[in-house]
Amino acid sequence: MKAEPVVRKGVGMIDPVTLHEEALDRWSTDPPAHPETDGGLASLILAEHYCNWRLWRLENEVRRPGQNDAAVAAAKREIDRWNQLRNDLIERIDEQVLAELPPADPSGAEQHSETAGQMIDRLSILSLKIRTMRSWAALEAERSSGPDWQEKADILAEQRNDLARCLRRLWDDCKAGRRYFKIYRQFKTYRDPGPDRGPTEGSARKPTRPPP
Repeated sequence: MKAEPVVRKGVGMIDPVTLHEEALDRWSTDPPAHPETDGGLASLILAEHYCNWRLWRLENEVRRPGQNDAAVAAAKREIDRWNQLRNDLIERIDEQVLAELPPADPSGAEQHSETAGQMIDRLSILSLKIRTMRSWAALEAERSSGPDWQEKADILAEQRNDLARCLRRLWDDCKAGRRYFKIYRQFKTYRDPGPDRGPTEGSARKPTRPPP
């Protein structure tokens, strides 16, 4: 079932799920070199989605059997760089969404612990997972594992629809003054690319997966 549009801007409507899916279709044959944004909400959502797409592929490079230490180290540095940009864009999405909402009154509204940007990031990652599960289902259609991959994709699609509805409800509640959220700064430790930077955050290795 197709998720309903969840974020409105003026008389227009922005549907992150559709933006994510259409972008994956384009990037499978014509990926851009860099995320581009004009500062509008839709372009920020796409730029953040692009960071997740690049991270997905870089993590596959790290997991690929036979990679030498230098290649793994280079990929991990790229992962840090793209993850920092991803977190910056989540905050910019939140800034843009909050700019379109009326000022919050904490005395009469319930605080929502997760921001709109964080929810949109989760929708982006779910789109990548669903695309990957469907790829595995197609690749192994003639094997006993094929239906299992498809079942997982269906479960993730249901979870994505649930999350999209929650995002729409958050937007509607914030517009009505029933709920509000704050921007939460990530302050990642790997921002500085210089020699005096602090420790970086690594990711656990997992089996290689097909690209979305």
